[in-house]
Amino acid sequence: MDASGPRTVGLPMYDPPELRATVDAWWNGLARAFRAEGVAAVPDGLDRSLSLDALWGAPDLLFTQTCGYPLTGAWASRLKYLATPRYAAPGCDGSSYCSWIVVAADSRARGVEDLRGARCSINGRISHSGYNALRALVAPLARDGRFFGSVSVSGGHAESLVQLERGEADVAAIDCVSYALFGRCRPRAIEATRIIGRTTQAPGLPYAVRIDASADICRQLRAGLLRAFQDPELRTLREELLIVGLDFLPAGAYRCMSDMEVDARRQGYVELD
Repeated sequence: MDASGPRTVGLPMYDPPELRATVDAWWNGLARAFRAEGVAAVPDGLDRSLSLDALWGAPDLLFTQTCGYPLTGAWASRLKYLATPRYAAPGCDGSSYCSWIVVAADSRARGVEDLRGARCSINGRISHSGYNALRALVAPLARDGRFFGSVSVSGGHAESLVQLERGEADVAAIDCVSYALFGRCRPRAIEATRIIGRTTQAPGLPYAVRIDASADICRQLRAGLLRAFQDPELRTLREELLIVGLDFLPAGAYRCMSDMEVDARRQGYVELD
């Protein structure tokens, strides 16, 4: 990894436009802490110009937040786990989280079983919260490999909520941290929905580095994370982003997500349909 110039960093997972000033300020605090621990070529700003694939595959990637599902699957050969932040959102338990099964406020559905044949909106097939966890939840209810009437890809949790509000979809699985943050910055979108269920708990969205990051860089970044998470000057920013702590989880903690995928496939539910 070339450290001659600023490297690529991104915090794309909980970064709605309304909170970007706060996310930028949080990154400034992280960057300051990383530099204090001796990390070289730390950039001043986040790169929001890249797609998730381009960000997570960047040859000069220094630091990012990702989904645990691709971390153990599609991106297992490119990303390395660093740490897991804890969030103070309803649905979180320590460093684990869940997804809410969300319908329109005026929906007649009262439980997951009522959603058979419904129009489902997912944020993406690489997502645990919006796809993999939902597939695991409905797999026991599927018939001949199908449960929903249709499945569309919205591109993001925010877009799935818009589809629910517009009546373009009947159900979506929304990351509980995203749902809580949207409750703060997009209350109308949340008021237009109702929670009727939840997925199984799983480790939250981790911080990661390139797979070839050296042991020294990983040590410095983890030390910098601890410094930033303990910095009283950053407490207000952490609270605004619902961040309350940091955990270093054991190797294999995220394998439960691939286990969910395997179990759904064993039940004949290969794709979320």
